[in-house]
Amino acid sequence: MLLLRTHLLPLLRAGSRLPSPIHHRACLLSASAAPFSLEEYLVAACGLDQAQAHKTAQKAFDEASKYSKKKAFEEFSFFRFNSTSNPDAVLALLSGVGLSRTDIAAVVAADPLLLRSSPKNIGPRLLALRDRLGLSAHQIFHFLLVGSRALRNCDVVPKIEFFISLYGSFEKLLAVMKKSYRILQSDLERVIKPNFMLLRQCGLSVRDIAQLWCCKARVLTFNPEHVKELVLRAEELGVPRRSRMFRQAVAVVTNITKERVAARLEFLKRTLGCYNSEVATAVSKMPTILGLTEECLHHKIQFLINEVGLEPQYIMQRPALLAYSLEKRLVPRHCVMKVLLAKGLLDNNRSFYTLVQYGEETFKLRYIDNHKDSVPGLADAYATARAGVVPSCLTSWNVPMNFVLCMDGAIVAHTH
Repeated sequence: MLLLRTHLLPLLRAGSRLPSPIHHRACLLSASAAPFSLEEYLVAACGLDQAQAHKTAQKAFDEASKYSKKKAFEEFSFFRFNSTSNPDAVLALLSGVGLSRTDIAAVVAADPLLLRSSPKNIGPRLLALRDRLGLSAHQIFHFLLVGSRALRNCDVVPKIEFFISLYGSFEKLLAVMKKSYRILQSDLERVIKPNFMLLRQCGLSVRDIAQLWCCKARVLTFNPEHVKELVLRAEELGVPRRSRMFRQAVAVVTNITKERVAARLEFLKRTLGCYNSEVATAVSKMPTILGLTEECLHHKIQFLINEVGLEPQYIMQRPALLAYSLEKRLVPRHCVMKVLLAKGLLDNNRSFYTLVQYGEETFKLRYIDNHKDSVPGLADAYATARAGVVPSCLTSWNVPMNFVLCMDGAIVAHTH
């Protein structure tokens, strides 16, 4: 009876403190070991509070279930979670590369399944982060917050070395990893490097390839055969491989289907009344316009034709006009142009296309700051227009506030 009480009492106490289903999954027994509660371990050994521990334990079970729902319980019961020995070893490894107790708590909360990793596997990988790559404890900590899954699944160091050479620094790689940690889970020799070499052969620079990932065209991790298809589709848009626009063409065909490309081409042809050859030339100059929605393209085209007074053929010859933001660039700069023309401060031969091409700082210096004395309020009007309140030179857009040019040359606002 006393022996039975000795074995059952700890279970009853644990059950009263942690009545959730995850506790019963995580409170694991072996014939010769004391009860092991993942939640209690997270509190005692990892420094999480009770609420964090409960949430993290639930997360651990949920993630294990993704791999095998039927075997999730067995995995927890018998795969290095039946005692504290394996988790203790993992914590020791984390501490050994310089992580503080607070750092370890954050890493475990981000990826609790790290505790069940094989120390024989992750140990050399952690040491290589420090000794081979030269990462500081602070850098290792931030890497583990987003890359611990890759660390426990494969040898990440060669991949990190490759991507650091691609992006230029560990910090830039880390920023990319925050968007998708799977960047380190593709095969380096059979997937990443072949794709990299193919894109280099197409004339893309290392910087171009790096930007492809940043713009969500993650071609380096695609099946190499699929990447070859994408390259052919980019060429079908009329963009030569060694053109400076080829990177954009690859990004476009990566993110949209053949059917959507065909639909955009037909829309441009129909809306602008252009020939197929004219549309094809425009796309070859600015492939990214195919990635815009028909609604977005329609608003820009209507503005450029009806408000700015441009001819469809003129727009097709300068497709960059369709790539600029309507709200942040096209509308505000058109308003400034009209004001300066009305004041006689702008050459009549100066085209709208010229004005929208300038970078923001250059435009403000030349056309806002340079006329602040001649046109009081111009800077405020421009800032307000960029915030979405359209000046009165575009009354057809039906906005609640307008700007008017007064007799003294100042721009003032009035509300409808």
